[in-house]
Amino acid sequence: MDSLLTRLPAWLTTVPYDGSRIPGSAGDPASGANCQVYAYAVLRHFGRAAPDLRSRELWHDTAWTSRVSEPEPLDLALFNRTADPFGAHVGIWTDDDRVLHLCAEIGSPAVWTPAQFATREHYRTLIGFKRCHRA
Repeated sequence: MDSLLTRLPAWLTTVPYDGSRIPGSAGDPASGANCQVYAYAVLRHFGRAAPDLRSRELWHDTAWTSRVSEPEPLDLALFNRTADPFGAHVGIWTDDDRVLHLCAEIGSPAVWTPAQFATREHYRTLIGFKRCHRA
């Protein structure tokens, strides 16, 4: 089976980070997105129903998502400085135990291990994983 990452269309590998593009805002994610908008675009590409929720609402949501303790490919991973989901960074768990995310630090999509998140103050706490229901 091909890696989830090799099945991304080109535009999902070059999306620029734009912190003003939050869930529910107008515009094409290809022209810029925050981490949540980017993660939801990836999920939709793979046929998952993805909500337009901010991090705290996503973490508490039960209509679109379920919390899971063991991640699978295409699960959402939430990271923050603390266990508070407000303002948490959102990425996509891949099929090689890494996380695809739109990285403000780099300005474009990146793939990191959980250990790489843990070395950064803003992302040092893995809040948990959410699984979006299939569309």
